[in-house]
Amino acid sequence: MNKTLLALVLSCFSLGTYASSDLNSLFKQTEPKVIEWRRDFHQNPELGNRETRTAGIVAAHLKSLGMEVETGIAYTGVVGLLKGAKPGPTVMLRADMDALPVTEKTDVPFKSTKTTNYRGVDVGIMHACGHDTHVAMLMGAAEVLANMKNELAGNVMFVFQPAEEGAPQGEEGGAELMLKEGIFKKYKPDVAFGLHITSKLNVGQIGYRSGPAMASADRFEITVKGEQTHGSTPWAGADPIAAAAQIVTGVNHIVSRQINITKEPAIVSFGKIAGGVRNNIIPEQVEMVGTIRNFDMDNRQKIFKKIKTTAEHIALSSGNTADVTIYEGYPVTVNDPKLTEKMLPTLEKVTGKGNLIEMPKITGAEDFSFYAMEVPGLFVFLGGTPKGTDPIDAPSNHSPYFFADESSFKIGTEALTNFALDYMAMAK
Repeated sequence: MNKTLLALVLSCFSLGTYASSDLNSLFKQTEPKVIEWRRDFHQNPELGNRETRTAGIVAAHLKSLGMEVETGIAYTGVVGLLKGAKPGPTVMLRADMDALPVTEKTDVPFKSTKTTNYRGVDVGIMHACGHDTHVAMLMGAAEVLANMKNELAGNVMFVFQPAEEGAPQGEEGGAELMLKEGIFKKYKPDVAFGLHITSKLNVGQIGYRSGPAMASADRFEITVKGEQTHGSTPWAGADPIAAAAQIVTGVNHIVSRQINITKEPAIVSFGKIAGGVRNNIIPEQVEMVGTIRNFDMDNRQKIFKKIKTTAEHIALSSGNTADVTIYEGYPVTVNDPKLTEKMLPTLEKVTGKGNLIEMPKITGAEDFSFYAMEVPGLFVFLGGTPKGTDPIDAPSNHSPYFFADESSFKIGTEALTNFALDYMAMAK
């Protein structure tokens, strides 16, 4: 079935007895609430695994819509289940709730003035990545779909997730912990959908990519241990600084010379090297920290092994040792190709022609990837930069000046709602 015919079929059957005008009326009625919720969340941000106030508002809203609601998952996570009147698949829709340790510098009237001590540093708290908008839009979609309960051929699983930006030190969190605590085993979703607002697209645009869309993100630590000696007699010890310099070069050769980057790109970057206290003392050890970004799960494991082998052997060749630790973070975010193809007419229906943008690969990471490893998933990007402003000039996500135009929220709410409606229609 071609895209045009599929779009026509969806427009005819996905709404049951609900006409498009009725659905549009629901979106218009919900839009002011979404904006109000978002402003409130923005003014009252909470860090990962600490989203108690946000989760409480979400849970109360879902309960008011007559849903089965479970709270306290992965610390503060909330799951609501909307059961349709007719049999069909269970569609998962996800929003992340956590803010960032960023001091806000925008001039919006609802700016955050909250502060905290984060890893020993006094800093502000801000929804600098737009998760406040995600929560508000999914609450809006929940209200629209609850109004259509008698027309739904299936169930909708609403997941409000903590700690997408990472759990506090020493804690687990996010999508991985929600799965570990059994939400998929209990609710058994057939597919998972999510979206992320971005400054890289204008309002009215939605970006997508089939297949690997966002990179895996992993951290590595290398401790090079030598033998301390006077800088004037390096032969009397083992120099970990010289070994560390060679390790940087050797590790950078892994991607350029040992990984098939025609399959998928990869990046290895060192972010910190520390060792020594004085100009004429060769220290006992050097500590190195870096990040690995990659778009192929097999290559990911190869890179892990090669970093370890390279560092250990280079260190050994100069009389040093190297201890390598890899901390696995988020996997590659892969949009299921078949699901993506099926949902393109839905996205184009929401955006209109010319506003559905195929995105390049993004070396940032998303823990939606954990869900997409369990069931077919689709994760898209919602334009948040005002029309007439070049996205290149807009402050990026995570910036203290990050800004999301409120006119984008209705579009995001429509996208989330239509993901559920249209997927159910296709499953008939």
